[in-house]
Amino acid sequence: MPVETTWDVIVVGAGNAAMCAALSAAEQGAKVLVLEKATREDRGGNSTFTAGGFRFCHDGVEDLRTDILDDMTPGEYDSIGNLPTLSEEQFMEILMRITEHQADEDLGRILIGQSRETMRWMRSHKIRFIPMFGRQSFKIDGKHHFYGGVNIEAVGGGWGLVDMLMQAADRMGIEVLYETGMRELLQDEKGAVTGVRAFGPDGYVNFSAKAVVLACGGFESNPEMRVRYLGPGWELCRVRGTQHNTGDGINAALKIGARPHGGWSSCHAVQWDISAPPYGDRVVLDNFQKHSYPIGVVVNLNGERFIDEGADYRNHTYAKYGKEVMKQPQRTAIQIFDEKTHSMVRDEYRIREVTRATSNTIEELAEKLDINVEGLRQTIDAFNAACQPGEYNPSVLDGVATRGLAVPKSNWALPIDQGPFHGYVVTCGITFTFGGLKIDTEGRVQDLTDKPIPGLYAAGELVGGIFFQNYPGGTGLLNGSVFGRLAGKNAGQRAVG
Repeated sequence: MPVETTWDVIVVGAGNAAMCAALSAAEQGAKVLVLEKATREDRGGNSTFTAGGFRFCHDGVEDLRTDILDDMTPGEYDSIGNLPTLSEEQFMEILMRITEHQADEDLGRILIGQSRETMRWMRSHKIRFIPMFGRQSFKIDGKHHFYGGVNIEAVGGGWGLVDMLMQAADRMGIEVLYETGMRELLQDEKGAVTGVRAFGPDGYVNFSAKAVVLACGGFESNPEMRVRYLGPGWELCRVRGTQHNTGDGINAALKIGARPHGGWSSCHAVQWDISAPPYGDRVVLDNFQKHSYPIGVVVNLNGERFIDEGADYRNHTYAKYGKEVMKQPQRTAIQIFDEKTHSMVRDEYRIREVTRATSNTIEELAEKLDINVEGLRQTIDAFNAACQPGEYNPSVLDGVATRGLAVPKSNWALPIDQGPFHGYVVTCGITFTFGGLKIDTEGRVQDLTDKPIPGLYAAGELVGGIFFQNYPGGTGLLNGSVFGRLAGKNAGQRAVG
């Protein structure tokens, strides 16, 4: 059957941001086509590889139980000891502080102000959510105490999120073409975007539309662009997610005069198991991440600590610490735990593919993992001597810190002195890039004179200006949903208005 080539709205990409845009455009009465460069089996972009976590404003579990968590079981509800509220003011303070006050405040206000309503909207499309019992809580007296601000996830994680969004799209009559990647944007003589030129199984096809939404990710899977914008050595990092986010949407928009915006030299990058493949594994998914470092110490191959493992909640530091690993010898680090805290590490430390060693002494552990033995011994001795007394509590910023070290540990500083000792070897895994296109508060892509390019909208990881240097955990999926919904709504209204 010939491919239909005339549509109201074309959405480029098929991850969370793209599918939210497609659903929102369809709600306006638009006939929507989604172009996905990947196969059906590999669909979903980076969203598939996430834990499915969302950071959004709410007033606690009682508030959430009325709509977002409306199908939570009584047993799940009773197991919650504390699920902290998150106000708009708190969220904005966190976003601005973590991005060094570089985030676009207008976009930030939309992101945060529409966060709760967007979650409710997703739930109306039968996207199901559950508290993140396994990754974002510690059990105290048999109850789950949540921390760090991102406490709710899609059922089934990122894979489940994409699957539920695709089911919603099918119910809305949205067409998805797989193995069909956009190559360029089409314009009329006045500069309005009128469609896209794509390459699919049968070659090149021109698709016309009254509006186009770009939502096909950043450039983290393009090694040439990584080196160009992030710096030397970045061709050697691992990619946590899809191999298909190669900057196609960004480059196509820049080619027609879109304004580049945001943190082009920074990215979301984490500590990632050194045995991980070059791109995301669709079986292991995000379990190559190693995010329990706040309750241990992290050293390089010289045995030296180089980050404050307890500077803040894991959700406020993990996205910048992968870049610190990139600066170490052989782009390698080792997370070390003793027996006191090892039972508390997250489930991702227990996968079959993990790179680890266990020993009864620090010296033997160093030998097994090719760490400088004397360097590690000196580091651990100095760290243990610097640990100060206090009431240890991993679910709050407990202030249990070191004193007198060049690299402090500001919270959760317990001596590494009870064997056996456990070491996990990590490198850098890049998640997504922060530089991208400039949009206005209606989701319209701006040109080099800060005027909207007619008919062109954008959402998700290819939008610049929201994250710089660092990132609050759980904000990426929310960002995609909020701005995907916004861009799709306005694109749909343009198309049918």
